[in-house]
Amino acid sequence: MTERHPPLRYAPSDLIGGEFRPLLAEGANVIRSTDPAEPARELWAGAPALDHVHDAVAAARLALAAWSRFPFDERAAALRRFAEICRDRQTEIATLISEETGKALWDAKTEAGALAAKVDITLDDSTNSGMSRVRGYEFEAGATKTGRCVFRPHGVMAVVGPFNFPAHLPNGHIVPALAMGNTVVFKPSDKTPAIGQLLAELFHEALTDCGAPPGVVNVVHGAGPTASELVGHEGVDGVLFTGSWAVGRKILERNLDTPGRIVALELGGNNAAVVMDDADLRQAAIECVRCAFITTGQRCTCTRRLIVHRAVADRLIPAICQSASALILGHPRANEPVFMGPIITEDARRAALDAQSRMARAGAEVLVESRAIDGPGGGWYLSPGVVRVDRFVPREDPREPGEDVEVFGPLLRVCVVDSLDEAIQQANATRYGLAASIFTKDTGAIERFVHEARAGCVNVNAGTAGASSKLPFGGLGLSGNHRPAGAFSLDYCAYPVAAMIETGTDTMVTPGMRMDDAWLR
Repeated sequence: MTERHPPLRYAPSDLIGGEFRPLLAEGANVIRSTDPAEPARELWAGAPALDHVHDAVAAARLALAAWSRFPFDERAAALRRFAEICRDRQTEIATLISEETGKALWDAKTEAGALAAKVDITLDDSTNSGMSRVRGYEFEAGATKTGRCVFRPHGVMAVVGPFNFPAHLPNGHIVPALAMGNTVVFKPSDKTPAIGQLLAELFHEALTDCGAPPGVVNVVHGAGPTASELVGHEGVDGVLFTGSWAVGRKILERNLDTPGRIVALELGGNNAAVVMDDADLRQAAIECVRCAFITTGQRCTCTRRLIVHRAVADRLIPAICQSASALILGHPRANEPVFMGPIITEDARRAALDAQSRMARAGAEVLVESRAIDGPGGGWYLSPGVVRVDRFVPREDPREPGEDVEVFGPLLRVCVVDSLDEAIQQANATRYGLAASIFTKDTGAIERFVHEARAGCVNVNAGTAGASSKLPFGGLGLSGNHRPAGAFSLDYCAYPVAAMIETGTDTMVTPGMRMDDAWLR
């Protein structure tokens, strides 16, 4: 058995019904997680147990009746206890996030801080808050009749998490699910199992402290087979997923015969930033470079496509290239400032470099070449890349350098346009629709772009990788299925039930209907 890695309190384990079940690091299907900055350094290893999926769903089902009947204030108290634990252990959480993802420590600290903040935002009951939309209400429907709407939990929710925000994004599903009375089975990414287990330990501690029944939160580790078993399990009432379109498609296929099961998908993006001829070029350059390469290009909201007006292209594009080339790469926990750490795996690095080569062969001009960098400890470092294409096309076609693919790494493609009409057309030349942004001072251009850009998150004079947890977060097309997360996460964690409540006895006999009181004697 692999020793536990700090700050974990248990050796590699699944959490089922309040019990941590150890996973042996034996056999052909062992999951091993290593530090992307120091790949020889193993953090977590364990072999998934497929039968644990059934046990975890059964445990969640068993806990559901009691947890859903907990008064809301008691569920909220458990979540506030979770937030308190997260704040107390924020440094430990951030360090493990950095170790397992390769994320720069400042970036990991931001993610760790978001765990407690999600609780505060979820439980906020002010105007325009998420909680205000799932608050029951009633009204007079007649002299003796009341109309009432109440919200009920779906039941057992399967949460499948990604590697790029391995704590924050699953937490963004789990917290609202618990708040509304659901129970959870969580499968972390097989690339970040240690953080997934840590999140389980934090919830377990908080729920135990508050007297919740065992099984409210369960965790099962694994790769594709585990995920498939979980999202198609007959005991699951909802699937909440953040990750790639390819996996999201498999989840939809797995649920073709369960139309009543809620499926909320937050998928990838091929996000565009438009810079018009009247933009503040300094602001645009800073925001576009930041959003293209932050988290080593491994955010679903990263700017993948830059669309520049020809009048400013000769000034902006060279500045973008120089700024990208000047970004500081290094060990994510170095003492000096580091913007980018390594990419998650060697395979991910190879995929990004292969994409750059494919685009170059198809005719793209490589302005800044993305290169594999040998870092201390042999980490999977990758420098930023910028390539110029003639146009973007809304389809996958390796013969087109502007093909519609999401390269999940630090690679930015640039094209030049002559008008706002062409800029909007190029921004929408994608099957994805997560994020888009425009840089301009023209209020008319802003109004048009906000209205016409096909994306769920549309920013103005700010980069694509900027979101507020007080707003909805989700996309269109291959980016999601109209179940936005963020402030709207509560909406997919409960369903409304309508009730008409009659307190009188003067029921009218409908025309054509007969009722004789003698028939009841």
